Amino acid sequence: MKPRVVVGMSGGLDSSVAAALLLEQGYDVVGITIKTYRYEDVGGNVGSDTSCCSLDGINDARRVALELGIPHYVYDFTEPFGREVIDYFVDAYLAGDTPNPCVMCNRTIKWAEMIRRAGALGADYIATGHYAQVRRDETRGRYILSRGRDPEKDQSYALWGLTQESLARTIFPLAGMVKSESREMAARLGLAVAGKRESYEICFIPDNDYNRFLKENVEGLEEKVAGGEIVKDGEVIGRHDGYPFYTVGQRRGLGVSSPEPLYVIDIDPAGNRVEVGDNKALMHRGLRAGTVNIIAYESLPEPLRLTAKIRYKDDGAVCTCRTLPDGTLEIHFDEPRRAITRGQSVVLYEGNDVVGGGVIREWFD
Repeated sequence: MKPRVVVGMSGGLDSSVAAALLLEQGYDVVGITIKTYRYEDVGGNVGSDTSCCSLDGINDARRVALELGIPHYVYDFTEPFGREVIDYFVDAYLAGDTPNPCVMCNRTIKWAEMIRRAGALGADYIATGHYAQVRRDETRGRYILSRGRDPEKDQSYALWGLTQESLARTIFPLAGMVKSESREMAARLGLAVAGKRESYEICFIPDNDYNRFLKENVEGLEEKVAGGEIVKDGEVIGRHDGYPFYTVGQRRGLGVSSPEPLYVIDIDPAGNRVEVGDNKALMHRGLRAGTVNIIAYESLPEPLRLTAKIRYKDDGAVCTCRTLPDGTLEIHFDEPRRAITRGQSVVLYEGNDVVGGGVIREWFD
């Protein structure tokens, strides 16, 4: 019998297949599902959504565990999730940023809390349905995170915050699979989720309406921020509905007319201003990031040539980067990048390996 592994089961196709694969490989598998929010608190499509950690997701995970014949537990993580993820999400928007709550959830909830539960269940490892890979590099003495085999489904971008301690206890059963193979396996095993559609929404905003969520969760928000200035080249050209409802690069819904296309190029929460400009004003040659986590090396004190992604769907661009003495990550791109956005993650790659990442704090030319 192989070691015991705890599988995070969201009720979706991928995590269900991950559990089935580990079972086939002889592992002692235990499924756990985490409840991350109270449905009555988040609004939206309550009770009939398909996002991970939803009520439907918990029920589907329980059903799959029964079909596989493995134990299954549901844990209530609403308190740490609210503190570490939902509060972070709200605070970031109020600071004029555009956050990646899934990145924060992966590090502080899915891994930190799952590893803690795994210890209580006598498990050696945890596993998830992410399309990514992890290996031990004996030369460096470090665990290395890499892209999954399926380029369309690769999820390594959202995992840059994982620590060496977390990676050491992680298994990605779908590392060598593509999505179509996962679906075929689920169908072959007769799993109830074989035909389940994917969810792309943030779990605690099942209707994907960020504005509604912020208005309902920040008392008096509309009254506090509505009517601020929309500025172009220092001139007021309109009024906005509230700066938290805008993001850098946004073109639609600005509420101003112009003979040329205008985009949000900066957000000033202190002045309650939204700055707009043309496409050229969105281009910048560099950025600095905080909350840095370097995976492949101890640090990057000397300039290193890498590829950086500034958002999940970004193809990446060649850059020179290093960590500064204060721990900040500084990146200089060979060519200007469009719509570098505060609060988003920048993730560094060396080939298919994730070197590390951070949260974008500022851009420069």
